[in-house]
Amino acid sequence: MSQGGVATTNGGSGSGSVGVRIQQSRRLPDFLQSVNLKYVKLGYHYLISNLLTLCFIPAIAALSIQVSQMNLDDLRQLWLHLQYNLVSIIICSAILVFGLTVYIMTRPRPVYLVDYSCYRPPDHLKAPYGRFLEHSRLTGDFDESSLEFQRKILERSGLGEETYVPKAMHSIPPTPSMAAARKEAEEVMFGALDTLFRNTNVSPKDIGILVVNCSLFNPTPSLSAMVVNKYKLRGNIRSFNLGGMGCSAGVIAVDLAKDLLQVHRNTYAVVVSTENITQNWYFGNNKSMLIPNCLFRVGGSAVLLSNKSNDRRRAKYKLIHVVRTHRGADDKAFRCVYQEQDDAGKTGVSLSKDLMAIAGGALKTNITTLGPLVLPISEQLLFFTTLVVKKLFNASVKPYIPDFKLAFDHFCIHAGGRAVIDELEKNLQLLPIHVEASRMTLHRFGNTSSSSIWYELAYIEAKGRIRNRNRIWQIAFGSGFKCNSAVWQALRNVKPSSNGPWEDCIDKYPVKISS
Repeated sequence: MSQGGVATTNGGSGSGSVGVRIQQSRRLPDFLQSVNLKYVKLGYHYLISNLLTLCFIPAIAALSIQVSQMNLDDLRQLWLHLQYNLVSIIICSAILVFGLTVYIMTRPRPVYLVDYSCYRPPDHLKAPYGRFLEHSRLTGDFDESSLEFQRKILERSGLGEETYVPKAMHSIPPTPSMAAARKEAEEVMFGALDTLFRNTNVSPKDIGILVVNCSLFNPTPSLSAMVVNKYKLRGNIRSFNLGGMGCSAGVIAVDLAKDLLQVHRNTYAVVVSTENITQNWYFGNNKSMLIPNCLFRVGGSAVLLSNKSNDRRRAKYKLIHVVRTHRGADDKAFRCVYQEQDDAGKTGVSLSKDLMAIAGGALKTNITTLGPLVLPISEQLLFFTTLVVKKLFNASVKPYIPDFKLAFDHFCIHAGGRAVIDELEKNLQLLPIHVEASRMTLHRFGNTSSSSIWYELAYIEAKGRIRNRNRIWQIAFGSGFKCNSAVWQALRNVKPSSNGPWEDCIDKYPVKISS
């Protein structure tokens, strides 16, 4: 999970006064002062790992140019030379076969995003501020301090009045149960999948790979088994269920599907990303555990990936890179988003006061790994040169922070909370339009966990902003602690698919969000 970085002056369950603010100590670190050379090496490791391919491509290009400049007499002389020189023929043939074999074996298969869908809950599940707070009061589980804390969190959260909570939370008192949680999972997953299959005209029987991720709800049989049962998927399907991996698990699921598509030819992969709220609502008075109640809302997505060459003509995007960063070896990072019981024995997800600093460290590692893969050479040289000068000659010299706007046309920053979006906008020197999709997704749908990056992409599509060859950067944070990135390239001018989440409200956005 990744929350919004909201700080409190009272972290316990007492009834003292409550204040809500963004503390400087919990902001993302200033990248200008904290870039570490060892992180840059990770990115260049990716380049060196593909050095053979990078060297082989220019050689082919040079050979092609040379051949194109030969006339018929040159070709005849070459043939006469080879005709009477068996050694030359064998050597040339061996080099050709070896080169083609290496190229074919090392060349990754392209992975195409044919289409995706985002679940749009029914209107009766909307939870305006007033109703949310009144229901919290009527449950009788929260003291006055906790109720006031929730009110202030909501006011500063960036959420609007039309986000959704599950049916069980609309009852007074709430009725969380295994059956209700299953019902929420079915409505979200099947709702997204029905739309996906309808829009793509792909039969469920054609799906060869299924990956479902949901962090906090992992029943038996699994969520992936529920999908298999509902759509009667084929018996040899390779299905996976990812649990406990937080808000960045959507990118992890895409990465897993990508790797499987490299092995299994001519097939489709479906990735379903969601979170389940029904059984994970917190009914206690620990302030650090109450924040998820205020931010997390119902949502989910379904993505259809393909490695079929003929799908390129109808696909929306091609997957370019996935970069994953895991800070779980550090104890503070491991425990900064932690599911546990409070002193009263009530289960919730607690947020450490170090969350923003840990998220910043994970982000720093991730983007300096990603940078050499996506940034123009000019930006890389400026960055690397100033970093070396700082290390060797003058500690007061600020490193040059590359302009990621030169590498990406659109940004889908996980809508975990307002503070995270604000800090990323500042540290990456982005413009308001670059974070608009994230802010508006948070406002309209709340934090939908791992699926939020797809609501954001749907927003950009609905605005008609994606053009052929545009690059999109999806970046998400999650418990563990993880920061993961996916880079996509548009294969055409992309229009929104039918029954999209913004279909009837895109003209109302962007809206001004009060500070």
